[in-house]
Amino acid sequence: MSGNERFDCIVVGAGPAGTAAALTLARAGVKVVLFERGEFPGAKNVMGGVLYSKTLNKLVPGFWKEAPLERPVIEQNLWMLSSDSVAKVGYRSPRFVPGHAAEGGVPDEGPANAFTVLRAKFDRWFAQKAVDAGALLITETAVEDLLWENGKVVGVQTGRDDGKVYADAVIVTAGLHALNSLIPKMADGRLGIKPEHVALAVKQIIALPKEKIEDRFNLPAGMGATIELVGASTSGLTGISFIYTNADSISIGAGAMLSDYVKSGKHPYDVIEDFKAHPAIKPLIAGGEVKEYLGHLIPEGGYNAVPKLYGDGFMVAGDSAMLVNSVHREGSNLAMESGRLAAETFIKAKERKDYSARSFAAYRDALDKSFVLKDLRKYRGIQHYLDSHPQIFLSYPEMVSEAAFRFLNVDEAPKAEHEKMMVQAVTNRRSMMGLLSDLWAGWRATR
Repeated sequence: MSGNERFDCIVVGAGPAGTAAALTLARAGVKVVLFERGEFPGAKNVMGGVLYSKTLNKLVPGFWKEAPLERPVIEQNLWMLSSDSVAKVGYRSPRFVPGHAAEGGVPDEGPANAFTVLRAKFDRWFAQKAVDAGALLITETAVEDLLWENGKVVGVQTGRDDGKVYADAVIVTAGLHALNSLIPKMADGRLGIKPEHVALAVKQIIALPKEKIEDRFNLPAGMGATIELVGASTSGLTGISFIYTNADSISIGAGAMLSDYVKSGKHPYDVIEDFKAHPAIKPLIAGGEVKEYLGHLIPEGGYNAVPKLYGDGFMVAGDSAMLVNSVHREGSNLAMESGRLAAETFIKAKERKDYSARSFAAYRDALDKSFVLKDLRKYRGIQHYLDSHPQIFLSYPEMVSEAAFRFLNVDEAPKAEHEKMMVQAVTNRRSMMGLLSDLWAGWRATR
């Protein structure tokens, strides 16, 4: 690519949002370039590792028959960890994996509800789909700034020699990196990364033979499970941890709000190592070898932290737009949907040759009508609720553990005495009025 080359559209970032946008544009005959600062798509992209299928299947029908997926998820769990115990809630259903018998294989009736994935493999495959459709993928190239003329974005400044590239519009999907670099300039400096809106997650990929994984997690051959954990798994910080089964490895990670790390002075590495040493977790990963260690910032601000999504000559999608539903652990599907909608908005604008903010306002309208902003709007109060109720992550797991122990422990004390001890285990940490207040506030935060 020569300096000062011109395209119809520039897409910044080859993650799920950017690739979805580039693929949609290329299929419509748009001359599009997709910039990725990593050595290859997925080299710098990190997520827990769960990919929801329905949105991707709209972009690549039948993707599950060829994509580098790890395991279809047949079981989902929530664990509450106290210092030495665990209370478990889980759900397993063959309806999550249509077409599967108990012994695994590729679903033939449709995609599973979700798959575990490794981004280094999946993102390369997905980006190649955009390239096959006609997009130009340029890797190892950082977009350092946007080019402006008369208050309108007209291209990007890359880190390469003669690095100015021009286009009718730019779609920014470069993750949270863009919130501190590109987006504040688009929004007149109004928004950037705020510690209370961002979680810092660390993740390890631990190699284990597939048979050990299926035995330890009680899984049918080829099937996968997810576990989300709260409580002692984050060493007293407000956050959540996870364990996801891959084909022959386990993804294990812990995330807490960046503001909590700052206040506590705790190191992310220590948090995940403490998590791995918990008596409920240690047997699951015993004998495994750590193959990768990754860290990543995750947008957790929700609906109230969504930045300016469009303007003259630009649109913003994916993590760059804070489009993550942390309540339901959804990110990649929101990213793909937003990337697709941004691309479709550009295609219509191209027909009119109108790349103004007025024209791109249709993108925000499309997001408002989609599940993306409907879901984020539903949970717009959840971040404030969690910030103001840290006991949900800290006291409640210990409370549940103690109450469960009192209920299930068998000794010579009468059951009425056990019931008193259960109630006492709860009220020692939170009054009944406090419990009701927490429940009421939680219900209101999700309405």
